[in-house]
Amino acid sequence: MNDAVEPAGEMSAEARHRERMQRKKALVDRKIARATIERGVLVVNTGNGKGKSSSGFGMLARSLGHGFHCGVVQFIKGSFSTGEEAFFRRFPDELDYHVMGEGYTWETQDKTRDIRTAEAAWAIAAGMLADARYDFVLLDELNIALVKGYLDVAKVCDALKCRPEQQHVVITGRGAPDALVELADTVTEMRVVKHAFQAGIKAQKGIEL
Repeated sequence: MNDAVEPAGEMSAEARHRERMQRKKALVDRKIARATIERGVLVVNTGNGKGKSSSGFGMLARSLGHGFHCGVVQFIKGSFSTGEEAFFRRFPDELDYHVMGEGYTWETQDKTRDIRTAEAAWAIAAGMLADARYDFVLLDELNIALVKGYLDVAKVCDALKCRPEQQHVVITGRGAPDALVELADTVTEMRVVKHAFQAGIKAQKGIEL
């Protein structure tokens, strides 16, 4: 028979850990209890690091899983096919997906054309923001159109302020303007630590495409 007893020092460490976790749980429970507002949130993903659109499309998948009616407008990407587009087009009844971009600005090299393309994309996006049927709207790379001056920031912010109360909106792209950051409920700035492209590794399906 094994009558070994756990050393008192180890029991004390376990007790201290349990006490810390109990205090933490009480703190988290109080914060949860105070969070009583239920409305749509505006999320902005910005910064130079990878993951802004990926996060947005992750929230899109989550929203579809909850049975939401969703909309996507892509402002810049569009000159090449992506895995997210191929996947999400499988849900035509739940999702309206619009690829409106013609590629990155250094590829198009035509500012007037870029402005027209951004304005056409915004016309669709503005319609979604005014329509209570849309529970979730992803405006991918809108920040780039704003920082380049292709769209009026004040006009975009006004549309976001006037959207249906329960509608969630996610906006992605580097260089989010200050007015949009101020308006948003949640802002995340992605930071570059390392990127495979810097080592000469080309964009990969499933990772960038």
